[in-house]
Amino acid sequence: MAKKLAVAVIHGMGSQEQGFSKPMVEELKDRVSRQGKNAADVAWGEIYWANVLQPRQRKYLEDANAKNDLDYTGLRKFVISAVGDAAAYRKVDSLDNTTYRIIHRRVRKVISTLAGEVDAEKTPLVVLAHSLGGHIMSNYIWDMQTAVKEGKTGIPQTSFERMETLAGIVTFGCNIPLFTFAYKTVKPIKFPGSNLTEEVRKEAKWWNYFDTDDVLGYPLKPINKAYGRVVHKDVPINVGGLFSSWNPMSHSKYWTDDDFTEPVAEFLTRLF
Repeated sequence: MAKKLAVAVIHGMGSQEQGFSKPMVEELKDRVSRQGKNAADVAWGEIYWANVLQPRQRKYLEDANAKNDLDYTGLRKFVISAVGDAAAYRKVDSLDNTTYRIIHRRVRKVISTLAGEVDAEKTPLVVLAHSLGGHIMSNYIWDMQTAVKEGKTGIPQTSFERMETLAGIVTFGCNIPLFTFAYKTVKPIKFPGSNLTEEVRKEAKWWNYFDTDDVLGYPLKPINKAYGRVVHKDVPINVGGLFSSWNPMSHSKYWTDDDFTEPVAEFLTRLF
């Protein structure tokens, strides 16, 4: 039997390993079940892209610190991973830089796999995107919507893969605003998807969660009036424990924090 809802999870900047989403997914499944829904009705997909860049980042740091003469190596590792990810993920005209395309192929592959588990013409899709993952998914959806509008060849034929059943976006620790300053005019994606039932459309939302101590996570509605209309709500929360909830370390602590997973699970149950 086809699943009733699909959820794609994408990580952001920083070091990640395959399987990064499992703890959060298991917690969300448990919360969904406790709210009276069958968690087995949800198809889950993990979009992993860190290994596109990690080998080069690690090799550089090893070579640069071959004599062990660099201070703050732990902090440097974070900066190279986080800032390096953001710098490398840029859409450029030159084919020499293929990071943007490689990461988008990863996204497309996972969405395509999910399409095989659902009714690909009407099943709602929710994207859970951490940090830079929010920017990646925004670009991917924008590119797909543009390709469909322009009638380009090679684009998927199902509504699901064309992001036309996109019913939910949950960004957390999102840094989309940092990528908008280079443009005079900033436009958000079209949301929700164009091929949703009226019942699902009424529940479709873009929720943006951020910890006020997270210097890499920001509100989205202040970007401009257009974002103010598309994003349903910027939600400040407090994530992390004793040593992380009050400082920038909170950026990596959203995944299984109750302040985050509880409202996300409630949102998912309203879509199926």
